Amino acid sequence: MDFLRLVLGAVYSTLIFIRQNCFARPLFWILKKSLPHMSTTEKEALAAGDIWWEGNLFQGRPDWGKLHSIPKPTLSQEELDFINHQVETLCGLIDDWKIAHIDKDLSPKAWAYLKQERFFGMIIPKKYGGLEFSALANSTIVQKIATKSLAAAITTMVPNSLGPAELLLAYGTEDQKNHYLPKLAIGEEIPCFALTGPEAGSDASAIPDVGIVARGEFQGKEILGMRLTWDKRYITLAPVATVLGLAFKLYDPDGLLGTEKSLGITVCLLPTHLPGIEIGKRHLPLDQYFMNGPTRGKDVFVPLDYIIGGPKMAGLGWRMLVECLSAGRGISLPAVSAAAAKVAYRSAGAYTRIRKQFKTSIGHFEGVEAVMARIAGYTYLLEATRLFVLSGIDQHVRPSIATAIAKYHMTEMSRIVVLDAMDIHGGKAIMLGPKNYLGRGYESLPISITVEGANILTRNLIIFGQGAIRCHPYIQLEINAATDKNMKEGLKKFDQVIVAHMGYTLSNTLRLIFHSLTGGLFCLAPKENHNFSDKYIDLKKYYRQIGRMSLALSVIADYTLMIFGGKLKRRERLSARLGDVLSYLFLASAVLKYYKDFGEKKTDKHHAEWALKMCLYRVQEAFLDFFRNFGSSFISYLLRELVFPFGRAYAMPRDSLDHKIAEGMMSPSNLRDRLTQHVYLGTNEEQPLANLEDALTQMIAVEPLLTKLDEAFKQSEMPKGLDLGMKLSLAQKKGILTEQEIRLIQQFELVRKKVIQVDEFSNGEL
Repeated sequence: MDFLRLVLGAVYSTLIFIRQNCFARPLFWILKKSLPHMSTTEKEALAAGDIWWEGNLFQGRPDWGKLHSIPKPTLSQEELDFINHQVETLCGLIDDWKIAHIDKDLSPKAWAYLKQERFFGMIIPKKYGGLEFSALANSTIVQKIATKSLAAAITTMVPNSLGPAELLLAYGTEDQKNHYLPKLAIGEEIPCFALTGPEAGSDASAIPDVGIVARGEFQGKEILGMRLTWDKRYITLAPVATVLGLAFKLYDPDGLLGTEKSLGITVCLLPTHLPGIEIGKRHLPLDQYFMNGPTRGKDVFVPLDYIIGGPKMAGLGWRMLVECLSAGRGISLPAVSAAAAKVAYRSAGAYTRIRKQFKTSIGHFEGVEAVMARIAGYTYLLEATRLFVLSGIDQHVRPSIATAIAKYHMTEMSRIVVLDAMDIHGGKAIMLGPKNYLGRGYESLPISITVEGANILTRNLIIFGQGAIRCHPYIQLEINAATDKNMKEGLKKFDQVIVAHMGYTLSNTLRLIFHSLTGGLFCLAPKENHNFSDKYIDLKKYYRQIGRMSLALSVIADYTLMIFGGKLKRRERLSARLGDVLSYLFLASAVLKYYKDFGEKKTDKHHAEWALKMCLYRVQEAFLDFFRNFGSSFISYLLRELVFPFGRAYAMPRDSLDHKIAEGMMSPSNLRDRLTQHVYLGTNEEQPLANLEDALTQMIAVEPLLTKLDEAFKQSEMPKGLDLGMKLSLAQKKGILTEQEIRLIQQFELVRKKVIQVDEFSNGEL
């Protein structure tokens, strides 16, 4: 027995030796040589934030119980009251046409009200005088304001997004918090944050702005501080800021802090009244008159204590920024995107019923109907995604990849929805003026596309680039092993990880083959006895197909990383397509979550199905584009057959489904009100959306009367081609309509003409 144990032990040791030297060691050196150089900022960006639901999707094992256990996002009564009263009041103080064409700024009353009601302190805790609202409330407030004025929305959102308050809350010293936060909460201090400059946009590591550790005089005393020089642009609120958050590279050439000469990107707070600081000039971002402009400084000497978090945080600025950005990016821009879609949905639905051509409401033409369906489906998807991401942020998750997905896809979908609404409205949307409720939003679309991580960068470099490393269970461990300074220890760790990785890949590959051949029929979906009511089971096939494509992503990503290694970093379009797969699976998951949390079976099912079909189709097309451009025709063929052995599996929604969701836009309903909740309509006749809603309500009331009138004229020998006034006069004489019915039609006709009118200006006014 002892001899047998000895033999088995020797065999086992020999196999391990062979595995380590003939398999693990060569792979270790291949990986080590192929890893691209990563700057410190890239490493910090990759490490920033948390992995959330996207991790489940990337690994091919979506846990639907976990998805639906995420708490439903809900506003508190205090937050709801604020939205219904303070935000409503603020919107009534805002005249976006006047802001853009007369004042070039918010009115003094609006500025005063923002400060008085602590709009700038939504994220600041109550102990510092702030409102301490949830991410959901923050988003909803910004969204409602954005339905009235983008300039006002941006003015509100910036102090509550990436900026001094958020950085102070996360990293500030107690003295810094006690000094700044109470003043920021009430608007006594107006903040801005300066990162972007002429030489550094998306590549923040290239910022030339510097701080030199030195001794100097400050407020009459000689201290150890920093001498700062910078040139920044595109900085929102800079022209009116009293406190400036500044990102720069800190150097210590004389070794006053230690042996490290180049400390790295650092973030500090500066009162803007200090000598050498230049603010006040303005940029004009696409005719949107929110405060935005450059800021510059030359040899501005300040104490080291001005660094956020104190001197110990010197050189840690980039990670601070990325981690705060990951949350802010999931709140502000998705809120603005959803706002634009909600206005488009509500206005297009009403307008297409009211506006008639060829004696027919234009919403009944199939060509218009197709565009309306896209507005309806994308609006449903936008609201679902907004609420899904916010539910994570309010659970204190910093989902950096999920927020990148939300930022890119929600701003792009918003662009499509607004353009579609413009097409439907035609000349009504083109002629700018107070009566135009779409044109100003259309003008501003590129702003959201560009800021907080330009969309091209986000799609091509961040979503899959960061997602692959952070979401994969083994890639980061393998990279850490390959870059371990202790070569022997690194190889040992790599050997252990690579074995587990191979098992993971083989298991997923076999599962994918099975599920591809069986069409995903046996993929996991919620069961009736797991607290899921029948309405969720209606969508069971979509749970299965999302699970199937999630598994496909896991396998294809694994083989792609093995084949390309570090070279994949430069194959941006390939990695972007895999990022699209991950993104649309994430968006589809958001729809399933929204349907469970908020949906009604009869009204929501068609919208949910439209959105899910669209997402799966986009997943499929992203995969097929990926395979077509893979490089090796043989390998791409094998990978394609792994995923789609019987060809295409998904199609865009049918015309019949388009018809169902487009039709729902043109009539009042619980779904219409829920999808466009917190759109500011206003109550007086100067509010164009309020007029449109009034016209829709009246039209629904008089439509049977108009039908009765038309039928009577068809069946009689009365003259043809009469205008409505003459028809009503004859109808009254012949007793076709009562006097009260005629008054209802006449009243509606006045409102109808009002809502289809456009603005006119004299040369002097222009």
